Amino acid sequence: MKKILCSLLIFLFLGITNLPAQYFGRNKPSYGKFDFKVNKTEHFEIYEYLNNPEKLRQLAAASEMWYKMHQEVLKDTIKTKNPMLIYNDHPGFQQTNAIQGDISVGTGGVTEALRNRVIFPIAATNQQTNHVLGHEMVHAFQYNMILAGDSTGLQNLNNLPLWMVEGLAEYLSIGRIDPHTAMWMRDAVMNDDVPRFKDLDNYSKYFPYRWGQAYWAFITGIYGDEVIPTLFMNTAKLGLKNATLITLGVSEDTLSNVWRKTIKDYYGQWVTSIEKPMGKKLLSGDNSGDLNISPTLSNNGKYVIFLTEKSVFSTDLYLADARTGKVLRKVVSSTKDGHIDQYNYIESSGTWSPDDTKFAYDVYQGGHSVLVIQDVFKGSSKRKLAFDNVPAFSNPSWSPDGNHIVVSGLVNGQTDLYLLDIRTGKAKQLTNDRYSEILPSWSVDGRYLIYSTDYLSFQRGRINGKWTMNIAIMDITNNSVEHVDIFPGADNLNPLMDSKGDIWFLSDQDGFRNMYRYETNTKKVFKMTQLQTGISGITPYAPAISIADNRDRILYTYYNKGKYTIYSAQSTDFPAQEINNTGIINQLPAALPPFVPSQRDIVNRNMRLMDRNFIGLQTTKITTAPYKSKFQLSYIGGGAGAGVMTGNNTFGNAVGLAGGIEMLFDDILGNNQLYSGISMNGDIANAGGQLTYVNRNKRLGWGIGASHIPYITRGDYQYPTLTTLKTSNGDSIQAYKEVLSLDRVFQERINLFSFYPFSSAVRVEGGAAFEYYSSRSNDYITYYTLSGLPIAEQRVKGPKGPSFNIATANVALVGDNSYFGVTAPLTGWRYRVGVERYFNDYNYTSLLLDGRRYLRFSPFTLALRGIGYGRFGGNGNSVSPLYLGNSWFIRGYESQDLYSKNPAFFNQLVGSKIGVANIELRLPFTGPRKLSLISSKFILTDLNLFFDTGVAFFNSKDLERPSEFTGFKHKPISSAGISLRINVFGALILEPYYAFPLSFPKEDRKWVFGLNFLPGW
Repeated sequence: MKKILCSLLIFLFLGITNLPAQYFGRNKPSYGKFDFKVNKTEHFEIYEYLNNPEKLRQLAAASEMWYKMHQEVLKDTIKTKNPMLIYNDHPGFQQTNAIQGDISVGTGGVTEALRNRVIFPIAATNQQTNHVLGHEMVHAFQYNMILAGDSTGLQNLNNLPLWMVEGLAEYLSIGRIDPHTAMWMRDAVMNDDVPRFKDLDNYSKYFPYRWGQAYWAFITGIYGDEVIPTLFMNTAKLGLKNATLITLGVSEDTLSNVWRKTIKDYYGQWVTSIEKPMGKKLLSGDNSGDLNISPTLSNNGKYVIFLTEKSVFSTDLYLADARTGKVLRKVVSSTKDGHIDQYNYIESSGTWSPDDTKFAYDVYQGGHSVLVIQDVFKGSSKRKLAFDNVPAFSNPSWSPDGNHIVVSGLVNGQTDLYLLDIRTGKAKQLTNDRYSEILPSWSVDGRYLIYSTDYLSFQRGRINGKWTMNIAIMDITNNSVEHVDIFPGADNLNPLMDSKGDIWFLSDQDGFRNMYRYETNTKKVFKMTQLQTGISGITPYAPAISIADNRDRILYTYYNKGKYTIYSAQSTDFPAQEINNTGIINQLPAALPPFVPSQRDIVNRNMRLMDRNFIGLQTTKITTAPYKSKFQLSYIGGGAGAGVMTGNNTFGNAVGLAGGIEMLFDDILGNNQLYSGISMNGDIANAGGQLTYVNRNKRLGWGIGASHIPYITRGDYQYPTLTTLKTSNGDSIQAYKEVLSLDRVFQERINLFSFYPFSSAVRVEGGAAFEYYSSRSNDYITYYTLSGLPIAEQRVKGPKGPSFNIATANVALVGDNSYFGVTAPLTGWRYRVGVERYFNDYNYTSLLLDGRRYLRFSPFTLALRGIGYGRFGGNGNSVSPLYLGNSWFIRGYESQDLYSKNPAFFNQLVGSKIGVANIELRLPFTGPRKLSLISSKFILTDLNLFFDTGVAFFNSKDLERPSEFTGFKHKPISSAGISLRINVFGALILEPYYAFPLSFPKEDRKWVFGLNFLPGW
C-alpha cells in the first residue's frame, strides 16, 4: 500500500502541470507593502497612500458626486460605507490582492462582488480617473442591487450579458456624447455591420463597452432614464428576452430591428459606404496584424517601429520599412523577456534616438515604470533605467541633443512632465500642478516641448461632464508655457511640431477624429483629413500619428472595419482646408441616438451640470481612521445535507451524509486569506476537509495548510447470497445479503509553504509538509427481501491496516512565460528546477529538471520538452518505481497485449530515475480565425505530430549491464505518432492519439490507440 500511494503522489507531482502556482503558472506581481491610510466620507471608506491631500479631496468629492448621480438614476442605496481602494499608478494596481486574477495593462479598474470593493489606480489624466471612478461606481450599485435584492442573488449575474453590464457603466459615466464610441458606430454603418442584440454576445467582434453604451443610449432615448433600474433587474431575474417584453412591452427582435434602423439612419447622414483614406496602406492585416497602432517614424523617415498583435498572443514592437511596409523584425518580444511584467502598449509609444540607432520605450518591471533603451539593429543590446522619484511614466520623447528623454510622469496621483537625464539617471520635474500634461514631443531644434494638457478645461469648466485637452508649448530654456486656445471644448491630442514650427495634432472638434495642422506664426488651423470614422489608437489618448518631414512622410492609424491600419502619406496628399478654430464645436456626429425631447434625460442633464455638482461637494467632510484589516467571511458556497434512515430492525439506524461547503475569509486588502472546505459523501468515513491560510502582506508570501482526505484504494463486491434474519420480535425471515467491501487510506496533512516572485514570469517557492497515512477496511451490508426490497443496512468495521508517515522539504525555481492556445501552450517557455527531501518511512532526495520551449512559426508551433527526475540516496530505489510508459511521458506503451507477449520488456520501463524528451509539431486546427487553420467558434482543436523518447533506470550502470533490481539492461524507448487535442467547452481537454512504439520488437510493433485527459504540455 505504501508503494501504491507513493507512486500516486509522484505521478500527481509530475503530471498535473496545468494548475497555476503549483507546478507552473504565472505570478501576480508583488514587490512590497503599500502603506494604506483610511479616510471616511458620507458613503465611502477610502483606502489610499497618495501623500497628496489635494488629490484626495478631489477624489472624495468626485466619489460623493458620482454616488448621488447614480443613485438618482438607479434608485438604490448602498447602506454601508462602500470600500474603495485607490492605487497611485497602474504598476501598483497590478499588485492588488483584493482580486485574485491577473490585471492587464488595459484594465482601468475593477469592482469585486463579494465585498463590493471598488479598486482602481490614478490614471494619466484627470478625465480618465474621473471616468473610471464613475464607471466602477456603477458596478458597485449593480452588485448591491442584485446581491442585496429581495429575490436575486449571485447566480442572477449569469443572466446579465456582459455588454449590458459594462455598457450601463459606460453610459452612466460618459453619457450619450462620446466621439470614441460614435466612431465605432459610424464604422459599423459604413461597413453594413450593425449588429442585432443577440449578436452583441460575440465579444471578440463587438466590444461590450462601446456597444453596450450605445444600447443604453438607445433604450433611454426612447423610454427615458427611469426605465434603467427596472430593465436591469428584470434582466437579472428573467434574462434579456423576457425582460424586454415585460418591461418595454415589445419583443427583443422587434426592438433590435428598430435599434439597427435608428443607428443606420442617424449616422448614415455623415457616412457613405466607400471611403478612400489619404496616402497608401502601409501596415495592415495583409502584412502584419489587425491591430497596428502607435507608429513611430525614425528621424530620417526610413523606418517605423509600431505595436501590433501580429504574433497573435501578445502585442509587441516591430520594425518595418517606412517606404514599403515590409516588416523587418520583432524589436521587443514579451514572450522572451521574463523580467518584464507588462509592456505599456495601450496609451504609450516609444521614441528613436537622434542618430536613429536606438529606441526607448517604457515597461512595467518591479512594481514601477522602467525605461528600456535598445539598439534597434542589435536587439541584444539593452539598457534599463528606473527613476526613484518618477515611479510611473509613459510616452518617452528623445531630445535632439541625445542626452535627455522627456516623459509624462505620474507621482502621487499627479501627472507632470519630467526630463530624464539618461547619462546620470536623474529626473528633473518640469511642471508641478493639478493639471494633466501628456503626450510630450520636441521641436526639431530642442528648444520647445509640445504636449496636451487639461489646463484650459479646468479654467472654463467641463463640457458634457468631461475635462478636455488643449495644446501647450513650453520654452525649455525658461519653462514658460503658451496655451494654444483653439477648438475650446474639444480634445486636441498627440501634438507634433514639424521643422517649420507648425503643429500637427488630432482633434474631435466636429465629432469626428481627424488630423489638423496649426500654423504657429499665423494662428491658422487647417483640417488635413476628412475621414468618416477617424484616426485613433485603442483609446483616444493613445498616440496615432508620426511625422518625419525631412522626407515629407506622415504616418497615421486609421480605424475601419474594426481594425487599426497604418497609412503613409505626404503633406501634398492631404486636402488642407482652413477652418474656424474658435467657434462652438459640433458634437452631433459624436452623439448616440435617438433624441426624444419628451423623455426625461437624467444622466446627460447631470453631465452638463457636473461642475456645479462637484463644486458643491468640494467641502466633503473627510475623517481619518486607523487602518483595520476587517478580516471576515467574504464568501460561502456549496451545500450540505444529511439524511437519517431509521427502522425497527436488528441492525439499528443508518446515517448518510452528502454535500459540501466552502468558505473564504479575507481582509479588506486581500493580503490575508483563509480558505476552508468540507466535503461529505455517503457516511462520516468519507468526509474530508481542508484549511489553508495565505499571507501576502509582503513580497515574500507564505501560508499554512491542514487537511484530512480519505482515499478509496480498493472495492470488492459480493453478489447477494441467501441468509436467515432474526427480526426484533424473534421471528426468522429469509433474505438476500449483499456485501460491498471498501479499503480506505486516510491522509492527515499539515504543510507550510512560501513563494517569492521575481517578476510575473519567475518565482522561487519552497515548503515543508508532514503527512500521516492510516488505513481501514469496512463492509457495507444490505439485506433484501426475496422480492428485492431493501429491509436493513449494516456497516461492519474491519481491522486497521498499516500506517506510515512522510515528512518533506522542498524548494524550486519556476519560470512560466508561455501563452496558451485552445488546448496547449503555443509560444514562450516554461521551466521548473526543484529539489525535495523525504524523511521518516521514506528517506531519499529527489531532483527535478523540467524545461519546455514553444517556437512559433505561424501557423505551426514547434514544442520541445525535456524532463529529468530522480530519487537519490536512502531508500529511493526501494520506493515503488516510476513508469516511463505512462502516456503523459511517452505515448504508445500502454497496451497490456504488448506486455503479455513480451513481459520482460516491462522491466525496462521502470526505475527510480527517468529522463524524457518530447517534440511536437502543433497546428491549431479548428478555433479562432486568427489562430486556426479552420475558423470555428465551437469546435476547438489542435492537430499534432509527435516524437517521444526516454529512459528509466535505477542506477546509471543499468544502462550498461543487467540491473540488480530488474535483471535486465535498461534501454531508451521511443514512439512517434499523431494526435488531436479537443477542448470540450473549456471544461476538459481530450487527446485521442495513434502512436507507433518504435522500441518494441519488430514482430510486435503496431499502431496503438490511446487517450489522454490533460492539456498539452
